[in-house]
Amino acid sequence: MTTLTETSVAGNDDRRDNNQNYPSTTAHKLMVALDVDGTLVDHDGHMSVPVREAARDVVAAGHHVTIATGRSLNATLPIIEHIGIENGYAVCSNGGVTLRLDSSLSDGYEIVHKATFDPGPALRALRKRLPSAKYALEDEDGNFLSTERFQDASFGVEAIGVDFQTMLDATAVRVVVFSAENTPEEFNAAIRHIGLAGVTYSVGWTAWLDIAAAGVTKASALEHLRGRLEIEAHLTVAVGDGRNDIEMLGWAARGVAMGQAPEEVIAAANEVTHSVFDDGAAHVLRSLLL
Repeated sequence: MTTLTETSVAGNDDRRDNNQNYPSTTAHKLMVALDVDGTLVDHDGHMSVPVREAARDVVAAGHHVTIATGRSLNATLPIIEHIGIENGYAVCSNGGVTLRLDSSLSDGYEIVHKATFDPGPALRALRKRLPSAKYALEDEDGNFLSTERFQDASFGVEAIGVDFQTMLDATAVRVVVFSAENTPEEFNAAIRHIGLAGVTYSVGWTAWLDIAAAGVTKASALEHLRGRLEIEAHLTVAVGDGRNDIEMLGWAARGVAMGQAPEEVIAAANEVTHSVFDDGAAHVLRSLLL
């Protein structure tokens, strides 16, 4: 996934400890985009007390804290509640779903944007190359359809077992592919060989693939929200650890990679903080309050 200050980061890359380039936060409200898994919570889904308290303090300070995650809606809501966001926005399903959070609404939120696509071409190509992989699909109604009893905490709901043809006929917000029988290297090689077109995709820590509509990423959804909130581009901060965070880290004026992030994620960031196991997100969040 050296002694650090609240705003510095591990190692000796010249991108690190350059917080003097960022504006004072006393007169400006920031837009702060936070990944969840590997950033706010560890890989067991646990959020530490320092991270929770730091996030709550940034929310209380009036900054526009926006969860930006690959998780689907129902798996994102507990995180939103945990850090005390009652009003604002959240980006789910890697940019496929955007929520407006409003404590006056009966559910506490409403969906303001959903990016759907035809999953058929990608699914057919993947199935041909990876016949033993497990497939799941988030449809436009928020249901998860899956093959081979595929279930994951990021779905937020229990997946419904269907045949592959039913998945081909569905309208998708998110498609997930997982292969337990391939190494990450084999899986990556297969994806490169397929050459997926007409969609946006990112490969996870293991043999795991997330697919969204063409051009849809966390960054594209966040940029739309930035315009809606009328936040200047130089007042944006993002923290993440995964390959699906690369565009988001490049989008932010201050993009911070978690200490355990892969090299290509670190390369997209301005800074690197501590790992998730050492409360790296808390260090970044506390720096916003100085």
